[in-house]
Amino acid sequence: MITALGFLMVATFMVLIMTKRMTALVALILIPVLYGVIAGFAPKLGPMMLDGIKALAPTGVMLMFAILYFGLMTDVGLFDPVVKRLVKAVHGDPMKVSLGTVALTAMIAMDGDGSTTYVITTAALLPLYDCLGMSRRRLCCLVMTTTGLINIIPWGGPTARAASALKLDASDLFVPMVPAMFAGIAFMFFVAWLFGRSERKRLGVVGANQLPDIDTLCAPSNLAIRRPSMVWVNAALTVVLLVCLVLAIVPLPILMMLGFSIAMIVNYPNLQDQKDRVAAHAPNVLAVVSLIFAAGIFTGILNGTGMVEGMSRSVVALVPAPLGPYLAPITAALSLPFTFFISNDAFYYGVLPILAEAGAHYGITPAEIARASLIGQPFHQASPLVPATYLLVTLAGVDLADHQKTTLKWCVAVAVVMTVVAIATGAFPLFHTAPVHP
Repeated sequence: MITALGFLMVATFMVLIMTKRMTALVALILIPVLYGVIAGFAPKLGPMMLDGIKALAPTGVMLMFAILYFGLMTDVGLFDPVVKRLVKAVHGDPMKVSLGTVALTAMIAMDGDGSTTYVITTAALLPLYDCLGMSRRRLCCLVMTTTGLINIIPWGGPTARAASALKLDASDLFVPMVPAMFAGIAFMFFVAWLFGRSERKRLGVVGANQLPDIDTLCAPSNLAIRRPSMVWVNAALTVVLLVCLVLAIVPLPILMMLGFSIAMIVNYPNLQDQKDRVAAHAPNVLAVVSLIFAAGIFTGILNGTGMVEGMSRSVVALVPAPLGPYLAPITAALSLPFTFFISNDAFYYGVLPILAEAGAHYGITPAEIARASLIGQPFHQASPLVPATYLLVTLAGVDLADHQKTTLKWCVAVAVVMTVVAIATGAFPLFHTAPVHP
């Protein structure tokens, strides 16, 4: 009974999200409460939900201040000089344009917001692609796939969702995946090289073409909030922040709180300016953090009622015993279609806990399953369920179907590269030899 209700709860959540009949925020709260009442746990739902929310509080705090920090770095213009130099460096040569596309995207995507990345990269690079006659579809491919790779950073969304769904620390998931992420980026530079070589052959010598004015192309949109004199201070602060993140010197939520507070005081000592900057980023903060806390209700009820345990037993029964020890790479493979055909919310909050519980039967830790689940993110970015996908193809003037024909095969290829490196570096195992629990 409880197992059947668990599957129905997850299915109901997925259907409502996929058909857009209910927002993820509302569904994460109401659907588990409804099924918890049906299962007869009404008197105990309050403590279950509160336990789930408490478990996700650190993740919510981390995301809140990470969004504020990197939003602030964009406001002050930290990335402006680098963008300008990159655009200058790639003028005239399709090879340099392709390689610069990956470099620029990787840098901008560090803010964890795919929409912002798409806006900045297309604004900077689309005039160059048009001037040189280069393929816009290839621009979309490089930008989107690279963004999906970088999106596994702790404040990017998927890692935070995986951490919150399984009550794990986001940095514990991310740090072991760094070699795989860098391998993916290196592969994207290889793809960019292939594209650049092809474009050179197709277009011939194009260095003499009339190019757009660099200063106009890179001019910031809001000079009043820019702090160009503080660029090196902000760059140093960001480097220190990222080093501390990797070394886990302080808990990630505290690190982001400290980084944001220092950046705010240094760049905007005026009280009203500080209020304005917080207010400017409040919509993004509210949208993400509210979702994280709503997920606490979903995971709290899923775990507290015993649904996860019952569902995992069913999943284990469906996995042939010889394949059970390979559940980590199986999860990596499943993350591609799952995150393409359903939302990240549905996958990480609905499916991942089941896979993690099933993996435990074979001695595979939840953290290893969670890391494997991140492999599909480049593929996920091309999903028609991702609103930012439409933003990119609209800005670039590319048909979605054409974009997917160009991009999906490279998304699969980079997923394979990441999986191989993740297994080789121990982020998750190819197989586990622990005996199956009875």
